[in-house]
Amino acid sequence: MTRVIIVRHGQSSYNTERRIQGRTDISILTDKGCEDASQAGKALSNILFSAIYSSPLQRAKKTAEIIYSELITNSTQSVSPQVSHHLMEIDLPLWAEMLSAEVKDKFSEDYQIWKERPHELRMLVKDGQGTREHFPVLAIYEQARLFWQEILPLHQGQTILIVAHNGINRALISTALGIPPSRYHCLQQSNCGISVLNFTGGLGEPVQLESMNQTQHLGDTLPSLRPHHQGVRLLLVRHGETEWNRQTRFQGQIDIPLNDNGRKQAQTAGEFLRKVPIDFAVSSSMQRPKETAELILAHHPQVNLQLQQGLKEISHGLWEGKLETEIEQEFPGELQRWRLTPAEVQMPEGENLQQVWERSVTTWQLIVQQALTNQLKTGLIVAHDATNKTLLCHILGLPTTNFWNFRQGNGAVSVIDYPSGLNGLPVVQAMNITSHLSGGVLDKTAAGAL
Repeated sequence: MTRVIIVRHGQSSYNTERRIQGRTDISILTDKGCEDASQAGKALSNILFSAIYSSPLQRAKKTAEIIYSELITNSTQSVSPQVSHHLMEIDLPLWAEMLSAEVKDKFSEDYQIWKERPHELRMLVKDGQGTREHFPVLAIYEQARLFWQEILPLHQGQTILIVAHNGINRALISTALGIPPSRYHCLQQSNCGISVLNFTGGLGEPVQLESMNQTQHLGDTLPSLRPHHQGVRLLLVRHGETEWNRQTRFQGQIDIPLNDNGRKQAQTAGEFLRKVPIDFAVSSSMQRPKETAELILAHHPQVNLQLQQGLKEISHGLWEGKLETEIEQEFPGELQRWRLTPAEVQMPEGENLQQVWERSVTTWQLIVQQALTNQLKTGLIVAHDATNKTLLCHILGLPTTNFWNFRQGNGAVSVIDYPSGLNGLPVVQAMNITSHLSGGVLDKTAAGAL
């Protein structure tokens, strides 16, 4: 496995001015940007990197240098950052250095395309050869692919660090997972936020997004809401551990309760979300998510918990109650198919992922709609591994074939915003936060069966 940790640069002077940066190299780190870079370095200091790659633009390069100084102070880190031009920020030549408000005013039609259909944004750019068409989002996706194709073969089985920018980081994650350019704005990358990707091989081979946009090392429980946020925020949590999770026994719709560790995980998630205002809560009707939700809501006694059948775990049918070795004996080759082509597997006397998709997405859309109708701001949703992964595929415009691209640890928290209601695209602000459980950047929860 090749582990890739991706960090966005610290707050820059242009960030504070709400100015478009693109490829301009005028913007510098603020004092807060330097301090946050230092905190990111401390958070990563127990990880040994085989290589560190940075964008050549000074706001990213400086962030990489500060992180590196923390790594060498706190560990046996020896490789210093090297620059890759494939990590340059998205190129927005007609807008660079302008205030966002000015762009919105002066290029109102293009700005609307940028927000709603970013892959269609076109700029006519003059250079030495005359005037050419430039599609900024399509170009940054191609640049990200080139980076992966060049770098991954050099670091098989190693851990590398990338320090770059909002746009290119989104494109790196999106090209790794197959998220289309139309969903460019559906991933958030906060200043000095940390994301973790695990590659089994090169680009196009199986890859897992272990976590995305962790900001807890910066003192932020969750990424902040975007300006002019009019919609709803959903905190998607996976239930705490059960004894069958620990044993890697398939539980599916057998109603196994939390074990002691699972209750502790739920209580820890409750402490983590203690100061987050929660207006409503929904759980799968099964007891392990219900108990998880109740333990989290101990700090929010005014919130009533609603139960929804549509959020139940996938029915594994005849696999339920069995260990992987037992399933392999009784259904030879089926586990391997489930791991490689999950969308094609029909659980014997159980469900397939399309059925899980239909019931869970219908329930999810209903939850969002009701929250918007009642003007509720933040909701807690507690469900299961398969349900959560299916919902993440839906939110990011991916089919069920991408099911295994997402990790969901027991007691982990993901954050999904609908800033423009159900008609606008959702934004995954953070995914699979487990720092409250492990105390670190990497997910150390048990990787048991569903």
